[in-house]
Amino acid sequence: MVNPKFETVLIVACAKGGVIGVNNSLPWRLPEDLAHFKRLTTGHCIIMGRKTFESIGRALPNRRSIVVTRDTLHSPLQAIKGVELAGSLREALDLSQKTNMDFPVSPVFIIGGAQLYEQAISLAERIELTEIDLEIEGDVFFPAISPALWDISNFDANRETLVSSSGLRYRFLTCRRASTRPA
Repeated sequence: MVNPKFETVLIVACAKGGVIGVNNSLPWRLPEDLAHFKRLTTGHCIIMGRKTFESIGRALPNRRSIVVTRDTLHSPLQAIKGVELAGSLREALDLSQKTNMDFPVSPVFIIGGAQLYEQAISLAERIELTEIDLEIEGDVFFPAISPALWDISNFDANRETLVSSSGLRYRFLTCRRASTRPA
């Protein structure tokens, strides 16, 4: 049972058309987004699917890492220090709420992949979205964000699109579920 004070946050970077990946990797280089991701998730619990974990290749430092995999009993991920396994998103969310003295219970960040995003979007209170101004082929996509269900605001007070050191145009957005937006 999810604690009502518990905040579930999706964190994602998307190119045009909702592209979030190709061949189990990010199809762009955006150091500013990686720094943003690190700033938001450090010290918190992160939940990811097995393929996302494999694309990262290790448990991220200073974060509690829960990996959702269908094979929790025989997975080679069991042997990786700093990784906890869950058989479903619900099990991962329940596990994330159990006390761990090193990490606060809330918020918990879901960091991918597409299957977890699809399952979690109806449970999330917030989406931290890096919108990348790039048209690129992909094989993994983020679900569409309905303006009827989500309020979107730009972190940048002047709402300008930023330009990365790699030349990509991007902006950081926060999307809050319309029914839970602050007064």
